[in-house]
Amino acid sequence: MTEINIQKISNEIINEVSKAVIGKNEVIEDVLASFYASGHVLLEDNPGVAKTLLAKSLSTVLGLEFSRVQFTPDLLPNDITGGHIYNRKTNEFELNKGPVFSNILLADEINRASPKTQSALLEAMAEKQVTLEGVCQKLPDPFWVIATQNPLEHESTFNLPEAQLDRFALKLSIGYPTEALEIQLLMNRLQRKQDEVSLTQILNTQTVQQIKQQIEHVEVNESLVTYIIQLIQKTRNSSEIALGASPRAGLALLALARARAAIQGRSFVKPDDIKHFIYKVLLHRIVLKPELYLSKDEDIKQITHVIESINLPVLEGI
Repeated sequence: MTEINIQKISNEIINEVSKAVIGKNEVIEDVLASFYASGHVLLEDNPGVAKTLLAKSLSTVLGLEFSRVQFTPDLLPNDITGGHIYNRKTNEFELNKGPVFSNILLADEINRASPKTQSALLEAMAEKQVTLEGVCQKLPDPFWVIATQNPLEHESTFNLPEAQLDRFALKLSIGYPTEALEIQLLMNRLQRKQDEVSLTQILNTQTVQQIKQQIEHVEVNESLVTYIIQLIQKTRNSSEIALGASPRAGLALLALARARAAIQGRSFVKPDDIKHFIYKVLLHRIVLKPELYLSKDEDIKQITHVIESINLPVLEGI
């Protein structure tokens, strides 16, 4: 099988998605790296900054089956997973698969649903399966979740529990565009004379699987593995952090660093690959001591203290 040029094809994907999500190439690259690393993504930002558009555009370009669920307080677990429905013609119960049976699932405004409904995704995100009527149903491969939430609105919302937050490899923010980019956004809309942005499919399921297999061969120096573990351990031993990062955080850092290295055309991980993702992987996984809850940006400060307390490895020849 011919080896894929991951850097070239990733640049094509990023450029294509950027036709819809203008000026956010770093965010697109991070989300793509998370997809390659089989890590789910939580997008938390203000309304109207293209969170949903990013998920839909990426699924189109990747050429994978896409489902979107709008989370609301009255949404039930079966609305996500599906269930067995009685067929009067055959006198049998038939499996009616829900939107979770897709390659990419967009969980829009996930914090608006009740904890019971949110938990319907736990098994799917961790095990890539759902249990219906005591029978395990495997989900398609690949299976990937992008969830969005609005950090400003708190009425009729439910905070995600730590167990579910831990299943998201990354928590990202898109942010508002600059004045120049917003002008470009409006000018592009005038030129195409329609709301929809026409995007070209670049990948398919077979190519995605081959890319994931190639990334498994990206080399990681043992000193970088040790560095990752020291970071994770330090969050657990901090006097200001009530709950540190789990082993899943270390696995996410490792996988994301390898994916980023491949996207940038390297067969090995650099220290900067790990450094790039530290805040994005750890911030949503730590819980501060109660007395620090009201301190502004205290979680960022604590992660900064963790990073500064450990020497970043220096690799010869890099």
